[in-house]
Amino acid sequence: MKIYNLTISILILLTFGISANAQDKLFADVPEGAQAVSFLGKTLSMLAPSQKLLDNLIFAKADYAKDPDNAENILWYGRRVAYTGEFRNAIEIFTEGIKKHPNDARFYRHRGHRYITIREIDRAISDLELAASLIVGKADKIEPDGAPNAANIPVTSTHSNIYYHLGLAYYLKHDFENSLRVYRMGQNLNLNDDNIASTAHWIYMNLRRLGRDEEARQSLNNITKDMDIIEVHNYHTLDLFYKGEVPAEEVLNADPNVPAGASITYGVANWYLYNEDIVKAYELMEKFMNTNSWGAFGFIAAEVDLKQRNR
Repeated sequence: MKIYNLTISILILLTFGISANAQDKLFADVPEGAQAVSFLGKTLSMLAPSQKLLDNLIFAKADYAKDPDNAENILWYGRRVAYTGEFRNAIEIFTEGIKKHPNDARFYRHRGHRYITIREIDRAISDLELAASLIVGKADKIEPDGAPNAANIPVTSTHSNIYYHLGLAYYLKHDFENSLRVYRMGQNLNLNDDNIASTAHWIYMNLRRLGRDEEARQSLNNITKDMDIIEVHNYHTLDLFYKGEVPAEEVLNADPNVPAGASITYGVANWYLYNEDIVKAYELMEKFMNTNSWGAFGFIAAEVDLKQRNR
């Protein structure tokens, strides 16, 4: 694992000629071999990537080598590096993209996403707010998937991803008003049922955290069992659970070791928190800390809540 991390790091540094001092300016120091330090003080490192992810990275690097100024080539090189778990190196690549294409919102969107992953939330908000400003008045575009869903139909767009990740970053700061504002902007895109279901989950959670329970209940009026969900079945299930149409037993069967299961487990934990079953809520959040899914948004949100509880 250490040999692999060193090899990828050298590859990135040789490609872009970035010095160690330049890296330090992009993110906080972490122990050698780590990608991040959790909000609870735990050193975080990814498992070795699959051969498929490594093969995809080789192709992306080859495209970049042919035309290193091409925005698509830089973008996909950064995305493929991130999929292998080298989030800090991906941030360096997206930073190079920003230098070459400073008005391309996608680089700020993806760098902001990876700042969330490595727990640099203030930097994430800065990037994603800038991305949001750059898309004002511009046409939206569907964003190609790096890890396609079973139907191979992309369900997100540049605009929806900017709003989604910005809303998440504010949520992780427990700035629920701003998170609510941004998620409503994302839902107002009315992109598809997946977009409506995923934003409804975060809108509901923000409203419950703000104590606006009746407004939270009404926010789910556009959620129905027969929605045409392609990808975010986890969020759709949670929305129906919040409405009382899916029993707790069904949602609690989710596996927190995978991102989709992590989001469901966190959503249920929050539900217990709203309904003053504090012990059960934090018990579920603690389950995350024994899994390897530390890059999942539910895992990060649970870290934040557990840290606040321990103060």
